[in-house]
Amino acid sequence: MNFPEELKYTKDHEWIRIEGDVAYVGITDFAQRELGDIVYVDIDTLDKDVAKEEVFGTVEAVKTVSDLFSPLSGQVLEINEKLDGSPELVNSDPYGDGWMIKMSIAEQAEVGELLSAAAYRELVGA
Repeated sequence: MNFPEELKYTKDHEWIRIEGDVAYVGITDFAQRELGDIVYVDIDTLDKDVAKEEVFGTVEAVKTVSDLFSPLSGQVLEINEKLDGSPELVNSDPYGDGWMIKMSIAEQAEVGELLSAAAYRELVGA
């Protein structure tokens, strides 16, 4: 499994890539493997403020639907439109084209509460 060192992670299996005062968010390689083939991504929080650990959408796999939890407080600035026609990108490229949202960072202090790659690997037993 792949856990890029430059990313931050949550106990709910989201990854975060911080670029200045915005963050890209998706689900981890571990999460997509656990879910199996992803058939639909539903995110309806564009231009809305979300609090840390609040649900910002759902991901639907063949056998289950799973909530997506915001790793930080902020506003959803963009939703990855590629996922509308190609939800399988979450499986094939979870850290690249499979990103889900771009959001502003309302509370920089929350960034320090995220997990490192090493801590996340330990959490999932990898």
